[in-house]
Amino acid sequence: MPRVAPLFVTRIYEAALGGRGARALNRDIEAGCRAIAADDRASQRWSKAHGYRGYTSYGSLDDLAWRDPAFAALVRRLDRHVARFARQLDLDLGRRRLVLDNLWINILEPGGFHTAHIHPHAVVSGTLYVAVPPGASAIRFEDPRHGLMMAAPPRRRSARRDNRTFVDFTPRPGTLLLWEGYLRHEVPVNKARRNRVSISFNYRMG
Repeated sequence: MPRVAPLFVTRIYEAALGGRGARALNRDIEAGCRAIAADDRASQRWSKAHGYRGYTSYGSLDDLAWRDPAFAALVRRLDRHVARFARQLDLDLGRRRLVLDNLWINILEPGGFHTAHIHPHAVVSGTLYVAVPPGASAIRFEDPRHGLMMAAPPRRRSARRDNRTFVDFTPRPGTLLLWEGYLRHEVPVNKARRNRVSISFNYRMG
């Protein structure tokens, strides 16, 4: 019988944030996100000017862990998850390690979306899902070979997930996803009646 070997696998790390008091921490993070969003006039103006339906602290605030102890506790947990993912990827870091580069809040209103993009300066990127109301957007990942498939026919509707060109992950509150920064991803239209709240971040070589 022939054997088909899965080479050059794209890995997505999915886990609960975990640890003692995880649910309480998630509630504290959500409260912090909403309070910061209400006060951050600069990002409110940016979001309005760029047609972003909701709020993002990306590019305006780089001190969330200093502003709120819930974010400092979050970073400590993220460090452990990212280190575990790096080991699973067999990354050769030598005496170096992956360190947090940036961390930002996303509050996506009903009807909001985020177009496909990558994080080119990140080794590992990720998102913690804080509030995911019914009908809220998934995150959609794209096969990184997609642009090279000039003669490839489309995949069957019934294709296994590892053979699909696009794969959606539908998270729950407290779900953590990690991936390598080169992987293109997007957030389809938020069809929920309430805001979807998440924290995104990048890790670089330290």
